[in-house]
Amino acid sequence: MGGPILSSAMSRDIDALNEEMIAAGVRIFVGGLSPASNAKSLRAQPDGRVLITDGPYIETKEHIGGFWVLEAADLDEALAWGRKAAIACRAPVEVRPFAARVRRNGRSTPVN
Repeated sequence: MGGPILSSAMSRDIDALNEEMIAAGVRIFVGGLSPASNAKSLRAQPDGRVLITDGPYIETKEHIGGFWVLEAADLDEALAWGRKAAIACRAPVEVRPFAARVRRNGRSTPVN
């Protein structure tokens, strides 16, 4: 979610989508973010220190306004939710899976 200012109609549509996701049992987590102007960027320096600056780490016209973590059966289902999110948010929505990882002995390792 990003781009347009959150209107009451958009807020209502996003709330309705959240309720639909909960009812379908797919929503794991949701989080709205404050404006990118509130961001702090941290960059590791060659000397080992970390430089902290005001603002987003990359200059762009679009910023992430929030995100959902869903448990979808497959990419088609994830894209169907993404379509609904793009309509509710009135902004572009990106859909992508987590990198595949398996937990073994308390450690997370990539799946080959």
